Amino acid sequence: MKTILTLLFLSLIIFSPDHSQAASAQEINAKVNQALKEFYRHSSAGKELAQKAAAVLIFPDVIKAGIGIGGEYGEGALREGGKTTAYYNVASASIGFQLGAQLKSEILLFMTEEALRKFRNSDGWEAGVDGSVALATLGAGGEIDSNTIQQPIIGFIFSNKGLMYNLSIEGSKISPISR
Repeated sequence: MKTILTLLFLSLIIFSPDHSQAASAQEINAKVNQALKEFYRHSSAGKELAQKAAAVLIFPDVIKAGIGIGGEYGEGALREGGKTTAYYNVASASIGFQLGAQLKSEILLFMTEEALRKFRNSDGWEAGVDGSVALATLGAGGEIDSNTIQQPIIGFIFSNKGLMYNLSIEGSKISPISR
């Protein structure tokens, strides 16, 4: 038990954001640019959808760690017409069977102006409560399910690294941050 607690403590130190060293707008934008390049490289269908979207919300580094009790956190940017218009963080907590840590990137495509308006007008938007997110999966040839592309908000999770694997956005709270 002592070893498990030590591993949890170390993973939280390594993977937890240092809020006193919060990323600057320039740092967030640089990471967002890199995450978009990686996303476009892996999915031409995703790139095509992103170009049609009213806005794209990119969290390049979402860190999740836990042993029984877990949490995740990441900072990102909302892009409209290819330009950053706002900065957000994503956070969630969970209780249940979990052990490990992971680093992932999340992208939300707001396909309609109405979905974007509801998101922007919220004081803290929670996936699955304030809006439903259709999580995209890539089929053979990198195509996205035709039912998914009809949804007002489409989510992508990629670049999973680490021991924990959880493809979910549900329950994540997204809040505006100032930079």
